[in-house]
Amino acid sequence: MEPIILQPTDDTPEVILNPEEKIFRIERVSVPEDAFEFYQPIIQWIKEYGKNPLPETVFEFNLEYVNTASNKQLMQLMLALDEIAQNATVIVKWFYESIDEDMLELGKRYQKIAKRINFEFIEI
Repeated sequence: MEPIILQPTDDTPEVILNPEEKIFRIERVSVPEDAFEFYQPIIQWIKEYGKNPLPETVFEFNLEYVNTASNKQLMQLMLALDEIAQNATVIVKWFYESIDEDMLELGKRYQKIAKRINFEFIEI
């Protein structure tokens, strides 16, 4: 699969989806004008990757802020990862700042919905 590598902007996160390098990461700020349009190719890529995933996928989320529209799309992304976790190990490393309880709670909400994924909460 061709990797997805998106440079961050003021409104969109850095995205690296590269199975060959075993790097799966979304970080920084996610407040795109059209979250559906931004995340749809990413979610589709993950669904395609799920047809032949690595035995273990470690996906890092290090988000500073997520708006409501991005939250909905990240939920779809988590559900796609949860599907992969039926047949392979999926670990989500959820990074959050110690003072950012909202981001920790967001990760815990995803954990409740994506039950097959192993979550690691990492305070930075």
